[in-house]
Amino acid sequence: MTCVCVCFPSPACNVWFLGSVELESLTGYQAVQKAASLILAMDPPSTSTVVHFKVSAQGITLTDNQRKLFFRRHYTVNTVIFCALDPQERKWTRDGCSSAKMFGFVARKSMNGMENVCHLFAEHDPEQPASAIVNFVSKVMIGSLKK
Repeated sequence: MTCVCVCFPSPACNVWFLGSVELESLTGYQAVQKAASLILAMDPPSTSTVVHFKVSAQGITLTDNQRKLFFRRHYTVNTVIFCALDPQERKWTRDGCSSAKMFGFVARKSMNGMENVCHLFAEHDPEQPASAIVNFVSKVMIGSLKK
C-alpha cells in the first residue's frame, strides 16, 4: 500500500510498530528519545510487527493486520500531543530492515490524566519516509489543535 502523507486528507501507510513506553508526564523529543533507547535496549528484543498507520481528522488508527500484538488501536486527535523522528537519528536494523528511520508519537493515556505513552515506529516502505509521516501528523493533526 502506498502512503500519501502530504497530499490527501486521510493518508495511510504501513510502518513497523516497535513498541510503546509509558513516560509519566514526559513529552517532546525527550519522550521519543527515551522510548527509542528503552526499546532498543530490550533483551530479548521487543516483538515488532507491520501495522497500517492511518491519520485522519479523528486521530491516528493503528491496525495490526496479522494480529500479532493487537487488532486495532485508535488515538483521538485530542490525545496525540507530539510526533517526531528519533532525535539521535538511530536506525531500526532488525526484521530485515537495513536502516529504517525511527519515529514516535506521544499520546495521553487518558483525557483527564497527565500520564503519557510514546508509541515507536520505523519506516517500512522506503518511498514513504518517516519524515513525511511526522510532518503530516505534526503540521496537520497536532497543528490543527493549536489554531
